[in-house]
Amino acid sequence: MRASAQPSLIERWEALGRPFTHLPRWGAALVLALALAMALGAAAALAPSAAKVPASRAEAPAQAAAPARSAAVRAKGDMALYSRVAARVAAGEDYYAAALAEHRASGYPTRPFVTIRPPTLAWAQAAIGPDGVRWLALALVAGTIAALGWRAVPLASIEERIIAAALLAAGGGAALSQLAGYDHDFIAGVLLSLALLAYRADRWWPSLLAAAAALAVRELAAPFVLLWLAFALAEHRRREVLALVALLALFAAGLGAHALAVDALRLPGDLASQGWNALAGYGVPLAGLAQLTGLRHLPPLLAAPLAVLPLLGWAGLGGRTGLFAMLWFIGLATGMALFARPANYYWIELALPAYAAGLAFAPRALAELFGRLTVRASKQI
Repeated sequence: MRASAQPSLIERWEALGRPFTHLPRWGAALVLALALAMALGAAAALAPSAAKVPASRAEAPAQAAAPARSAAVRAKGDMALYSRVAARVAAGEDYYAAALAEHRASGYPTRPFVTIRPPTLAWAQAAIGPDGVRWLALALVAGTIAALGWRAVPLASIEERIIAAALLAAGGGAALSQLAGYDHDFIAGVLLSLALLAYRADRWWPSLLAAAAALAVRELAAPFVLLWLAFALAEHRRREVLALVALLALFAAGLGAHALAVDALRLPGDLASQGWNALAGYGVPLAGLAQLTGLRHLPPLLAAPLAVLPLLGWAGLGGRTGLFAMLWFIGLATGMALFARPANYYWIELALPAYAAGLAFAPRALAELFGRLTVRASKQI
């Protein structure tokens, strides 16, 4: 329910329709120049000499602060670690005892507490099995595609929606991998994609449930919910604000309980993480995007614009969905540029598969920008 009859900032933005059609000539030139600069930066980041990220999380895990185990042990990777934890939980062992024991045995850090994933995914695997989690992820992808086609992006044409649906299906098809059921970031990304596209002003609770599930799987989903809260405040949506504040309070309580459970079983000799203040720049999310979407198989000069164009597509889409998506993707990439180490490239999965769907909206966005560049000349003829 709205607390004010005055149009909100978001409503005024939505009233613009497609925002690029309202840009002055210099504004369109500026957006195109920024897109070109981003593409050139992406080309440099995706060059073989620059994009040095592990080939697979199943092959090369993140480095601990002081490696106490051999490289051969570490080479088993994150997914192998999570699969061993899940097997022990399925056999009836306490999650935290299993997780900390496996972290120690594999030379992984246990401090700070966020190095230990929340237990939600392991509990789900114990209940329905890793394959059950994968099939559930596929069902969520199907729900995301359905949401895309049902009034989620009213400013997109039917052809654009079909292409976007295909891109969502291609990205979500990663759930067919045997490792997908253990990948917290992938599962959280699918849930956040559903939360993004399922949102309706008059029916927002399915998005809330999806966002809550993403928070339960991966704490890095919190910025998505905080951005949603900012939108709800800007729109004067009181019930939505209260629901989001309640969700964040529950999340904070759950995270506190998780921290206490990890601290209770930590041993003095446990390894500590290097931390997350690498200031590695935007090359990390771009290299991660290439690694996880297959762009690494393309030449950098071709992969670079394909990595940047989805953002332009979402920005040009307009409406609440386009604005929210643009800010979420920019915020995630900026967070990675500031805090992620190169080995944390997989954080970009939180944006997938929704980010890739923006490629469907990019051609019309480009056409609108170039159209604004020529508008003055056309009027003078």
